[in-house]
Amino acid sequence: MASIEQGRRFPPRVFVERAEEVLDAFGALKGVYKHVGREKGLASWFRQWAELEEQAISLYTFENRVVPGLLQTEGYARGLFSVRLPLLDEPEIEAMIAALLERQSLFADRPNTAFSFIVEEHVLRRETGGGAVMRQQIDHFLEVTAPRNLEFQVMPMNRGAHACLDGPIRLTESPENEWFAYCEAQRGGRFAVDPKTISVLHMHYAKLRSQALPPADSRRVLEQMRGAL
Repeated sequence: MASIEQGRRFPPRVFVERAEEVLDAFGALKGVYKHVGREKGLASWFRQWAELEEQAISLYTFENRVVPGLLQTEGYARGLFSVRLPLLDEPEIEAMIAALLERQSLFADRPNTAFSFIVEEHVLRRETGGGAVMRQQIDHFLEVTAPRNLEFQVMPMNRGAHACLDGPIRLTESPENEWFAYCEAQRGGRFAVDPKTISVLHMHYAKLRSQALPPADSRRVLEQMRGAL
């Protein structure tokens, strides 16, 4: 039977995976670890959505304010959290960053999930955290969007009016092919299960995909931005 090495420190996720091997826990420990780890650093009104993300077979995101959380680097996230009001203390910031990075394990854990991200160009040009942080962020975009199950599109500033001017949209499909939606606003979020509401949001997102730059063109825009920083 495998044993956990003594006297060495591992990241919590690695420790849990090794404990799984030792105890033959069949994934139970991983499930508990994810639940506990994400509870601490996530807003109460967002936890239900984070649980749906874990099982999603399709996940669509439009953002016009900041880089979507699933795509943020640690430096970018730290830049956002450090100016949030009311001000957060360091333990709170660290807990939120840990929860954010844990959510991003979705890309490795769910290689068959269809991810779609559409982000307004001005979000990418705003130097959140400074130029060095944004260079790292754009490098991260180019790396993480390479897999074929992840589609990234830029909504160019010269496009004018488009289908999602009302704000961010998130749509997810469960393994049972049920769709859910989440729209975030100041100090809270709106979770939607009503089929009519979700149908309208699907119409908006589908139109937005046709209005945004195609993935290949979006990648070229990212490369140009990276060269200018």
